[in-house]
Amino acid sequence: MCYHVEVPNWSELEKLEAYAVRNDDWEEYYHHISGFTHHHLPVITSQNPKQIQPYAWGLIPAWAANKSKANEIRLNTLNAKSETAFELASFKNSIGKKRCLIAIKGFYEWMELNKAKYPYYIHMKDSKVFTLGGIYEDWVDNETGEVLQTCSILTTQANTLMAKIHNVKKRMPLIINEADREAWLSPDLSTEQIKQLMKPYDENKMEAYTISKLITSKTESSNQAKVKDKLEYPELALFE
Repeated sequence: MCYHVEVPNWSELEKLEAYAVRNDDWEEYYHHISGFTHHHLPVITSQNPKQIQPYAWGLIPAWAANKSKANEIRLNTLNAKSETAFELASFKNSIGKKRCLIAIKGFYEWMELNKAKYPYYIHMKDSKVFTLGGIYEDWVDNETGEVLQTCSILTTQANTLMAKIHNVKKRMPLIINEADREAWLSPDLSTEQIKQLMKPYDENKMEAYTISKLITSKTESSNQAKVKDKLEYPELALFE
């Protein structure tokens, strides 16, 4: 799954040259964002493919009846499985025409061993911003007229690297190759063409290492650069 990400500031985001219309919402560098806070993510939609926009993490389907129901649903829509997105009510109205790219610098996942969990930071070897495949929806609160722009990150089966790290569920976020970004945003793709883009990313382009448990601290903010500092665990060396 994918519930924790790193989002760079605008100077990094603008390196996605095709989507470089300036957006000052991304002045700050977010070293760690948890999906459970429903923080905004930098999103490039199929409807507006030349601009990065802030969308709240946790998709609310258009049919959600009220704010209470919307808040209940979004807790379960931080991720959408690529294998079932065409079938589930929360996602099937978005996957066909409302696909998006979500720009991040890295993400975090946990390995489980002997009932303990060990956090990893995962990023590209070239350290560049990369894009996740997502879906989006605009939800209107009929009582107030408020419009919430929301999104979900799609997931797929883990590649070799991620299967070792996310060793229980063996999932990973859907990473969209740079060469496939334009196609992913096209509203004209058939279901089969969309599914062909839903594949595990090349692990040879990725890098991962263990970090401290600051990321889950209840007393110190994890939104700081040192959250990504390497920390080795001797017990994992034995496992490897």
